Amino acid sequence: MMRILVLPLFQMSSGHHKVADTLIDFLQKQFPTVLCKKVDFLSYCNEYIEKVISEMYLRWIRSHPKLYHHVYKTLMYPDFGRLEFVHLEPWLPYFEHKMKKMVEKEQPQLIICTHSFPSRILQRLKKRKVVKAPVINVYTDFFMNGIWGKRGIDYHFVPHADAKRELITKYHIKEEQIIVTGIPVHEKLMSKKVENRGKRRPFHLLLAGGNQGLGNMIDFFEKMEGSRAFQYSVLCGTNKKLYEEISSWRQPHIRPLPYISDIEEMNCLYHEVDAVITKPGGVTVSEVLHKRLPLFTIGYLPGQEQINLRYLEEKGLIYNLSGLDDYEQRILHVLNDEVEQNRFYKRIAEYFSQIEKTAQDALKEIVMVYERENHVLLK
Repeated sequence: MMRILVLPLFQMSSGHHKVADTLIDFLQKQFPTVLCKKVDFLSYCNEYIEKVISEMYLRWIRSHPKLYHHVYKTLMYPDFGRLEFVHLEPWLPYFEHKMKKMVEKEQPQLIICTHSFPSRILQRLKKRKVVKAPVINVYTDFFMNGIWGKRGIDYHFVPHADAKRELITKYHIKEEQIIVTGIPVHEKLMSKKVENRGKRRPFHLLLAGGNQGLGNMIDFFEKMEGSRAFQYSVLCGTNKKLYEEISSWRQPHIRPLPYISDIEEMNCLYHEVDAVITKPGGVTVSEVLHKRLPLFTIGYLPGQEQINLRYLEEKGLIYNLSGLDDYEQRILHVLNDEVEQNRFYKRIAEYFSQIEKTAQDALKEIVMVYERENHVLLK
Protein backbone atom coordinates (compact mmCIF):
# COMPACT_ATOMS: atom_id res chain seq x y z
CA MET A 1 0.00 0.00 0.00
CA MET A 2 1.46 3.35 -1.05
CA ARG A 3 0.32 6.30 1.02
CA ILE A 4 0.11 9.72 -0.64
CA LEU A 5 -0.57 12.90 1.30
CA VAL A 6 -2.10 15.84 -0.59
CA LEU A 7 -1.86 19.26 1.06
CA PRO A 8 -3.97 22.32 0.26
CA LEU A 9 -4.17 24.96 3.02
CA PHE A 10 -7.71 26.14 3.85
CA GLN A 11 -11.03 24.32 4.10
CA MET A 12 -12.47 27.01 1.82
CA SER A 13 -13.16 25.73 -1.70
CA SER A 14 -10.48 26.96 -4.09
CA GLY A 15 -8.33 26.02 -7.04
CA HIS A 16 -5.92 24.39 -4.59
CA HIS A 17 -8.66 21.96 -3.56
CA LYS A 18 -9.85 21.46 -7.13
CA VAL A 19 -6.38 20.43 -8.28
CA ALA A 20 -5.93 18.23 -5.21
CA ASP A 21 -9.24 16.44 -5.92
CA THR A 22 -8.36 16.06 -9.61
CA LEU A 23 -5.07 14.34 -8.84
CA ILE A 24 -6.55 12.17 -6.09
CA ASP A 25 -9.35 11.04 -8.41
CA PHE A 26 -6.80 10.10 -11.09
CA LEU A 27 -4.53 8.22 -8.68
CA GLN A 28 -7.33 6.21 -7.12
CA LYS A 29 -8.64 5.16 -10.54
CA GLN A 30 -5.19 4.40 -11.96
CA PHE A 31 -3.80 2.68 -8.86
CA PRO A 32 -6.63 1.15 -6.80
CA THR A 33 -4.30 0.18 -3.95
CA VAL A 34 -2.84 3.68 -3.54
CA LEU A 35 -4.23 5.39 -0.45
CA CYS A 36 -4.60 9.15 -0.89
CA LYS A 37 -5.42 11.50 1.95
CA LYS A 38 -6.16 15.20 1.57
CA VAL A 39 -5.45 17.39 4.59
CA ASP A 40 -6.16 21.13 4.87
CA PHE A 41 -2.89 21.93 6.57
CA LEU A 42 -4.03 25.05 8.41
CA SER A 43 -7.16 23.29 9.72
CA TYR A 44 -4.98 20.42 10.90
CA CYS A 45 -2.81 22.88 12.82
CA ASN A 46 -5.70 24.79 14.38
CA GLU A 47 -9.29 24.88 13.12
CA TYR A 48 -10.03 28.15 14.89
CA ILE A 49 -7.03 29.90 13.30
CA GLU A 50 -8.01 28.51 9.89
CA LYS A 51 -11.54 29.85 10.22
CA VAL A 52 -10.39 33.29 11.34
CA ILE A 53 -7.76 33.59 8.61
CA SER A 54 -10.06 32.44 5.79
CA GLU A 55 -12.80 34.86 6.89
CA MET A 56 -10.28 37.71 7.19
CA TYR A 57 -8.94 36.87 3.74
CA LEU A 58 -12.32 37.18 2.04
CA ARG A 59 -13.23 40.31 3.99
CA TRP A 60 -9.87 41.93 3.22
CA ILE A 61 -9.87 41.40 -0.54
CA ARG A 62 -13.43 42.75 -0.75
CA SER A 63 -12.95 45.84 1.42
CA HIS A 64 -9.31 46.85 0.77
CA PRO A 65 -8.25 45.28 -2.54
CA LYS A 66 -5.36 47.68 -3.26
CA LEU A 67 -3.84 47.17 0.19
CA TYR A 68 -4.22 43.39 -0.13
CA HIS A 69 -2.46 43.42 -3.51
CA HIS A 70 0.40 45.50 -2.12
CA VAL A 71 0.86 43.18 0.87
CA TYR A 72 0.58 40.09 -1.34
CA LYS A 73 3.29 41.34 -3.69
CA THR A 74 5.54 42.39 -0.81
CA LEU A 75 5.30 39.07 1.05
CA MET A 76 4.72 36.49 -1.65
CA TYR A 77 5.80 37.66 -5.08
CA PRO A 78 9.35 36.53 -5.92
CA ASP A 79 10.45 39.90 -7.32
CA PHE A 80 10.73 41.12 -3.75
CA GLY A 81 13.37 38.55 -2.79
CA ARG A 82 14.32 38.53 0.87
CA LEU A 83 11.20 40.36 2.04
CA GLU A 84 8.97 37.48 1.05
CA PHE A 85 8.79 35.54 4.33
CA VAL A 86 10.15 37.67 7.13
CA HIS A 87 6.78 38.44 8.76
CA LEU A 88 5.97 34.74 9.20
CA GLU A 89 9.37 33.78 10.57
CA PRO A 90 8.33 33.66 14.28
CA TRP A 91 5.51 31.22 13.44
CA LEU A 92 7.57 28.75 11.44
CA PRO A 93 8.72 26.49 14.31
CA TYR A 94 5.07 25.97 15.30
CA PHE A 95 4.07 24.93 11.78
CA GLU A 96 7.17 22.80 11.37
CA HIS A 97 6.28 20.93 14.55
CA LYS A 98 2.73 20.34 13.28
CA MET A 99 3.97 19.16 9.87
CA LYS A 100 6.47 16.80 11.47
CA LYS A 101 3.73 15.28 13.64
CA MET A 102 1.41 14.88 10.64
CA VAL A 103 4.07 13.14 8.55
CA GLU A 104 5.00 10.84 11.44
CA LYS A 105 1.34 9.89 11.85
CA GLU A 106 0.46 9.44 8.16
CA GLN A 107 3.79 7.90 7.04
CA PRO A 108 3.36 8.97 3.39
CA GLN A 109 5.61 7.67 0.63
CA LEU A 110 4.81 10.78 -1.44
CA ILE A 111 3.57 14.28 -0.58
CA ILE A 112 1.81 16.59 -3.05
CA CYS A 113 1.50 20.30 -2.25
CA THR A 114 -1.19 22.28 -4.07
CA HIS A 115 -0.61 25.35 -1.90
CA SER A 116 2.62 27.24 -1.33
CA PHE A 117 2.61 27.32 2.48
CA PRO A 118 2.82 23.54 3.17
CA SER A 119 5.52 23.41 0.48
CA ARG A 120 7.57 26.03 2.30
CA ILE A 121 7.33 24.18 5.61
CA LEU A 122 8.27 20.87 3.98
CA GLN A 123 11.27 22.47 2.27
CA ARG A 124 12.65 23.50 5.66
CA LEU A 125 12.06 20.03 7.13
CA LYS A 126 13.57 18.24 4.14
CA LYS A 127 16.71 20.38 4.29
CA ARG A 128 17.21 19.12 7.85
CA LYS A 129 16.29 15.58 6.73
CA VAL A 130 13.39 15.51 9.18
CA VAL A 131 11.11 14.57 6.27
CA LYS A 132 12.47 12.13 3.68
CA ALA A 133 9.39 11.42 1.53
CA PRO A 134 9.52 12.96 -1.97
CA VAL A 135 7.55 16.21 -2.29
CA ILE A 136 5.86 17.52 -5.44
CA ASN A 137 4.90 21.16 -5.90
CA VAL A 138 1.83 21.48 -8.13
CA TYR A 139 1.51 25.17 -9.01
CA THR A 140 -2.07 26.40 -9.45
CA ASP A 141 -1.39 29.89 -10.82
CA PHE A 142 0.44 31.23 -13.85
CA PHE A 143 3.34 32.34 -11.65
CA MET A 144 5.24 30.98 -8.65
CA ASN A 145 4.97 33.13 -5.54
CA GLY A 146 7.84 33.51 -3.11
CA ILE A 147 6.31 31.28 -0.44
CA TRP A 148 6.67 28.05 -2.44
CA GLY A 149 9.56 25.87 -1.37
CA LYS A 150 11.96 25.64 -4.30
CA ARG A 151 15.27 24.06 -3.28
CA GLY A 152 14.89 20.72 -1.57
CA ILE A 153 11.57 19.94 -3.28
CA ASP A 154 11.82 16.81 -5.43
CA TYR A 155 9.50 17.66 -8.34
CA HIS A 156 7.90 20.80 -9.71
CA PHE A 157 4.78 20.67 -11.93
CA VAL A 158 4.92 24.14 -13.47
CA PRO A 159 2.35 26.07 -15.56
CA HIS A 160 4.58 27.03 -18.50
CA ALA A 161 8.11 27.01 -19.87
CA ASP A 162 8.91 30.47 -18.42
CA ALA A 163 8.39 29.06 -14.92
CA LYS A 164 10.71 26.17 -15.70
CA ARG A 165 13.43 28.57 -16.85
CA GLU A 166 12.98 30.61 -13.69
CA LEU A 167 13.47 27.57 -11.45
CA ILE A 168 16.59 26.57 -13.36
CA THR A 169 18.25 29.99 -13.58
CA LYS A 170 17.16 31.62 -10.33
CA TYR A 171 16.95 28.65 -7.96
CA HIS A 172 19.36 26.23 -9.72
CA ILE A 173 16.83 23.39 -9.75
CA LYS A 174 17.84 20.47 -11.97
CA GLU A 175 15.93 20.37 -15.25
CA GLU A 176 14.86 16.74 -14.74
CA GLN A 177 13.02 17.76 -11.55
CA ILE A 178 10.79 20.24 -13.42
CA ILE A 179 7.91 19.22 -15.66
CA VAL A 180 5.83 21.68 -17.66
CA THR A 181 2.34 20.31 -17.06
CA GLY A 182 0.22 23.44 -17.26
CA ILE A 183 -2.22 23.99 -14.41
CA PRO A 184 -3.86 20.59 -13.88
CA VAL A 185 -7.49 20.04 -14.83
CA HIS A 186 -9.62 16.91 -14.72
CA GLU A 187 -9.13 14.58 -17.70
CA LYS A 188 -12.81 14.95 -18.63
CA LEU A 189 -12.29 18.69 -19.11
CA MET A 190 -9.29 18.35 -21.41
CA SER A 191 -11.23 17.72 -24.61
CA LYS A 192 -11.77 20.58 -27.03
CA LYS A 193 -15.25 21.87 -27.77
CA VAL A 194 -16.00 20.59 -31.29
CA GLU A 195 -19.47 21.97 -31.92
CA ASN A 196 -19.71 24.35 -34.86
CA ARG A 197 -22.41 26.88 -34.18
CA GLY A 198 -22.38 28.51 -37.59
CA LYS A 199 -24.47 31.68 -37.52
CA ARG A 200 -26.95 30.61 -34.85
CA ARG A 201 -27.89 33.34 -32.38
CA PRO A 202 -27.93 34.50 -29.68
CA PHE A 203 -24.47 33.67 -28.46
CA HIS A 204 -24.39 31.81 -25.14
CA LEU A 205 -22.05 33.28 -22.51
CA LEU A 206 -20.95 31.61 -19.28
CA LEU A 207 -20.22 33.97 -16.38
CA ALA A 208 -18.16 32.30 -13.68
CA GLY A 209 -17.15 33.91 -10.39
CA GLY A 210 -15.28 31.04 -8.78
CA ASN A 211 -16.49 28.87 -5.92
CA GLN A 212 -17.35 31.93 -3.85
CA GLY A 213 -19.37 33.56 -6.65
CA LEU A 214 -17.17 36.65 -6.54
CA GLY A 215 -16.69 39.13 -9.35
CA ASN A 216 -18.52 42.08 -10.90
CA MET A 217 -21.49 40.12 -12.19
CA ILE A 218 -24.21 42.55 -11.12
CA ASP A 219 -22.20 45.46 -12.51
CA PHE A 220 -21.78 43.52 -15.75
CA PHE A 221 -25.51 43.14 -16.28
CA GLU A 222 -26.12 46.78 -15.34
CA LYS A 223 -23.59 47.83 -17.95
CA MET A 224 -25.23 45.62 -20.57
CA GLU A 225 -28.41 47.66 -19.98
CA GLY A 226 -30.86 44.88 -20.69
CA SER A 227 -29.22 43.80 -23.96
CA ARG A 228 -30.73 40.66 -25.46
CA ALA A 229 -27.73 40.00 -27.73
CA PHE A 230 -26.68 37.06 -25.54
CA GLN A 231 -28.03 34.16 -23.55
CA TYR A 232 -26.35 33.83 -20.17
CA SER A 233 -25.55 31.05 -17.73
CA VAL A 234 -24.23 32.47 -14.46
CA LEU A 235 -22.22 30.27 -12.09
CA CYS A 236 -22.93 31.68 -8.63
CA GLY A 237 -20.83 29.16 -6.71
CA THR A 238 -21.77 29.06 -3.03
CA ASN A 239 -22.91 32.70 -3.13
CA LYS A 240 -26.62 32.25 -2.31
CA LYS A 241 -27.21 36.00 -2.22
CA LEU A 242 -26.02 36.36 -5.82
CA TYR A 243 -28.10 33.37 -6.94
CA GLU A 244 -31.26 34.76 -5.32
CA GLU A 245 -30.62 38.25 -6.72
CA ILE A 246 -30.34 37.01 -10.31
CA SER A 247 -33.29 34.63 -9.87
CA SER A 248 -35.45 37.53 -8.71
CA TRP A 249 -34.97 39.29 -12.06
CA ARG A 250 -36.98 36.52 -13.78
CA GLN A 251 -35.19 37.08 -17.06
CA PRO A 252 -35.57 34.05 -19.37
CA HIS A 253 -32.24 34.71 -21.10
CA ILE A 254 -30.30 34.79 -17.79
CA ARG A 255 -29.94 31.44 -16.01
CA PRO A 256 -28.32 31.46 -12.53
CA LEU A 257 -26.66 28.22 -11.49
CA PRO A 258 -25.55 27.11 -8.01
CA TYR A 259 -22.18 25.52 -7.32
CA ILE A 260 -21.52 22.63 -9.72
CA SER A 261 -19.42 19.83 -8.24
CA ASP A 262 -20.11 17.19 -10.91
CA ILE A 263 -17.36 17.13 -13.56
CA GLU A 264 -19.65 15.73 -16.26
CA GLU A 265 -22.19 18.51 -15.67
CA MET A 266 -19.47 21.14 -15.86
CA ASN A 267 -18.11 19.60 -19.02
CA CYS A 268 -21.54 19.71 -20.65
CA LEU A 269 -21.92 23.35 -19.67
CA TYR A 270 -18.60 24.25 -21.28
CA HIS A 271 -19.77 22.56 -24.47
CA GLU A 272 -23.02 24.54 -24.47
CA VAL A 273 -21.44 27.99 -24.41
CA ASP A 274 -19.62 30.14 -26.95
CA ALA A 275 -17.39 32.10 -24.56
CA VAL A 276 -16.56 32.43 -20.87
CA ILE A 277 -16.38 35.57 -18.73
CA THR A 278 -14.54 34.89 -15.49
CA LYS A 279 -11.99 36.08 -12.98
CA PRO A 280 -8.41 35.07 -13.91
CA GLY A 281 -8.12 32.23 -11.42
CA GLY A 282 -5.55 29.68 -12.55
CA VAL A 283 -7.68 26.53 -12.59
CA THR A 284 -10.80 27.99 -14.24
CA VAL A 285 -8.70 29.72 -16.91
CA SER A 286 -6.85 26.46 -17.57
CA GLU A 287 -10.16 24.63 -18.05
CA VAL A 288 -11.39 27.26 -20.50
CA LEU A 289 -8.13 27.20 -22.47
CA HIS A 290 -8.43 23.41 -22.81
CA LYS A 291 -11.89 23.97 -24.29
CA ARG A 292 -10.49 26.55 -26.74
CA LEU A 293 -13.24 28.98 -25.76
CA PRO A 294 -12.83 32.77 -26.07
CA LEU A 295 -12.00 34.04 -22.59
CA PHE A 296 -12.97 37.43 -21.16
CA THR A 297 -12.62 39.05 -17.75
CA ILE A 298 -14.47 41.99 -16.23
CA GLY A 299 -12.59 42.03 -12.94
CA TYR A 300 -10.15 40.20 -10.74
CA LEU A 301 -9.27 39.66 -7.13
CA PRO A 302 -6.14 41.46 -5.94
CA GLY A 303 -2.98 39.48 -5.44
CA GLN A 304 -2.64 36.26 -7.39
CA GLU A 305 -5.46 36.91 -9.88
CA GLN A 306 -4.05 40.33 -10.74
CA ILE A 307 -0.64 38.75 -11.41
CA ASN A 308 -2.28 35.93 -13.41
CA LEU A 309 -4.03 38.55 -15.53
CA ARG A 310 -0.75 40.23 -16.35
CA TYR A 311 0.67 36.95 -17.71
CA LEU A 312 -2.50 36.09 -19.64
CA GLU A 313 -2.66 39.53 -21.26
CA GLU A 314 1.02 39.37 -22.21
CA LYS A 315 0.36 36.05 -23.97
CA GLY A 316 -2.91 37.21 -25.55
CA LEU A 317 -4.91 34.48 -23.82
CA ILE A 318 -7.63 36.69 -22.35
CA TYR A 319 -9.67 39.74 -23.35
CA ASN A 320 -9.81 42.27 -20.53
CA LEU A 321 -13.12 44.16 -20.61
CA SER A 322 -12.53 46.17 -17.43
CA GLY A 323 -12.48 49.89 -18.15
CA LEU A 324 -14.40 49.59 -21.42
CA ASP A 325 -17.58 51.60 -21.95
CA ASP A 326 -19.16 48.96 -24.19
CA TYR A 327 -18.79 45.30 -23.25
CA GLU A 328 -21.26 44.10 -25.87
CA GLN A 329 -19.41 45.59 -28.83
CA ARG A 330 -16.09 44.03 -27.81
CA ILE A 331 -17.56 40.58 -27.14
CA LEU A 332 -19.51 40.54 -30.40
CA HIS A 333 -16.42 41.62 -32.32
CA VAL A 334 -14.42 38.67 -30.97
CA LEU A 335 -17.21 36.15 -31.54
CA ASN A 336 -18.06 37.35 -35.05
CA ASP A 337 -14.58 38.02 -36.41
CA GLU A 338 -13.07 34.79 -37.75
CA VAL A 339 -9.64 36.39 -38.20
CA GLU A 340 -9.56 37.47 -34.54
CA GLN A 341 -10.75 34.03 -33.42
CA ASN A 342 -8.06 32.28 -35.46
CA ARG A 343 -5.42 34.51 -33.90
CA PHE A 344 -6.75 33.68 -30.45
CA TYR A 345 -6.78 29.92 -31.16
CA LYS A 346 -3.20 30.18 -32.47
CA ARG A 347 -2.09 31.80 -29.20
CA ILE A 348 -3.78 29.02 -27.23
CA ALA A 349 -2.03 26.42 -29.41
CA GLU A 350 1.31 28.14 -28.71
CA TYR A 351 0.62 27.96 -24.97
CA PHE A 352 -0.18 24.23 -25.08
CA SER A 353 2.77 23.47 -27.38
CA GLN A 354 5.13 24.01 -24.44
CA ILE A 355 3.36 21.42 -22.25
CA GLU A 356 5.64 18.41 -21.84
CA LYS A 357 3.04 16.08 -20.33
CA THR A 358 -0.09 16.30 -18.22
CA ALA A 359 0.19 16.37 -14.45
CA GLN A 360 -1.61 13.03 -14.42
CA ASP A 361 0.94 11.37 -16.71
CA ALA A 362 3.84 12.90 -14.78
CA LEU A 363 2.38 11.70 -11.49
CA LYS A 364 1.77 8.22 -12.92
CA GLU A 365 5.42 7.93 -13.89
CA ILE A 366 6.59 8.98 -10.42
CA VAL A 367 4.32 6.43 -8.73
CA MET A 368 5.47 3.68 -11.12
CA VAL A 369 9.10 4.47 -10.32
CA TYR A 370 8.27 4.06 -6.64
CA GLU A 371 6.58 0.76 -7.49
CA ARG A 372 9.63 -0.58 -9.27
CA GLU A 373 12.10 0.59 -6.64
CA ASN A 374 10.09 -0.75 -3.73
CA HIS A 375 8.61 -3.85 -5.40
CA VAL A 376 5.10 -2.83 -4.38
CA LEU A 377 2.24 -4.12 -6.51
CA LEU A 378 0.08 -1.07 -7.03
CA LYS A 379 -2.03 -2.15 -9.98
